[in-house]
Amino acid sequence: MSIKGWCPGAWRPMMSGDGLIVRIRPRLARLTRDQILGLCTLSQSHGNGIIDLTSRANLQMRGIKEHDHQTVLTQLQSLDLIDATPEAEAKRNIVTIPLWQDGDLTTRLHTAILDTLPKMPTLPAKMGIAIDTGPQPILTNTSADFRFERSADTLVLRADGAPNGKAITEAEAPQTLLDLAKWFVSTNGPASGRMAKHLKSTPLPADWQDTSPAAAAPPLQPGGTTYGAPFGSIDATALAALINDSQATTLRVTPWRLFILENATPCAPHGFITDANDPLLHTHACPGAPACAAATVDTRQLARQMATPGLHVSGCDKGCAHPRRATTTLVGRDGTFDLVENGHPWDAPRATGLTAKDLLTPAS
Repeated sequence: MSIKGWCPGAWRPMMSGDGLIVRIRPRLARLTRDQILGLCTLSQSHGNGIIDLTSRANLQMRGIKEHDHQTVLTQLQSLDLIDATPEAEAKRNIVTIPLWQDGDLTTRLHTAILDTLPKMPTLPAKMGIAIDTGPQPILTNTSADFRFERSADTLVLRADGAPNGKAITEAEAPQTLLDLAKWFVSTNGPASGRMAKHLKSTPLPADWQDTSPAAAAPPLQPGGTTYGAPFGSIDATALAALINDSQATTLRVTPWRLFILENATPCAPHGFITDANDPLLHTHACPGAPACAAATVDTRQLARQMATPGLHVSGCDKGCAHPRRATTTLVGRDGTFDLVENGHPWDAPRATGLTAKDLLTPAS
C-alpha cells in the first residue's frame, strides 16, 4: 500500500490516471454564485467536467492537463479561490461547520486563526484544524488534528485522539493553538504524522484534558436546499444548471458529500440526492479505473448496482474514498475484486479473484 504524505492543492496538484487533481479550499467552505459557476466552466473547459467534494469540505477538479495548469491557476486567482502562495495554501488546512452565520464565533475564530497560521511551526502536510463551534460538535468524524469545540459553558481546544480538551476563552484561542502545535513538534510528533497517532505513544499533559466537549450532534441530511452527490462526485454541467435554475446566490460545501444552496428556489434536483435514505449517499467508491492509475477495476458502476449502506468499493488497497472499516469492502486487484468483511481495504480478504458478475449474481 502506497499513500501520499500530502494532499493535492491548486498550487501543488497531484497526478492521477485522468490528469492533474487540483484542489480548492474555499474560505469558510462557501463560494459565491460567480465563483461556483466560474469553477464549473473551468472544470468543463480544462478538466473532465467532474468536481469532487472532499471529506474536508474542499472541492477538487479532475482531469486537468499539465500544460493547462498555469491557465487554471490564473483563472482561480481571478475568482479569488486560491491563496497567494503555495506556502499559504499548504498551511490553510481549516474545516469549519457549514451553518455558520456572519459575525458568529466560528467566523471570528476563522479570522483569528488565519492571522495565526504564519506563526505556526512546520507541521506534517496532512494536519489540519477544525472549527467545530456550533452548539454541539458536528465534525467529530471529519479529519482534523486541532479541534475547537464547545462544552456546556466554554470554548475548548482538543487534541484529536484525546477525549477531553483544554478550556479557553476566545481571546486565548490563537496562542493556545500555537502552544499545542509547539508541544506536538517538541515531542517528536511529526514522526507520527498526525496528532491522534502521536497520542498513542506520547501522553498529553493533564492540563490539556480538563474539559469535556458537548456530545456530538448528528450530521446534516439532504433535503430542501441541501443536496447530496453520489460518491461525492459532481457533474459540473448539472451543478451549473442547478445553480441557474434555483437562482442560488451562494453554495456551502460540507464534509459529508452534501452541499447547501443559499437563497435558492425549489427546482428539479438535476440528478443530485434529495432523500436521506438513498443508499448511494452511504455507499463509498473511489473514481477507479481508468481515472486513477492505481486502480484496475471500474468501481462506481459496480457500487451503483450494489448500493447499500456499509459498502465500500475501492480501486486498490489504499482505500482513498473511505480509509476506515466498512461492513463490506471490495478491493480491486489485477482486474478482479477481493472481499473484506468488517475491515479496512488493506486487511486480509475472505475471498479473492471475484468478478463483477460473481458479485452481482444472487447466491443459489
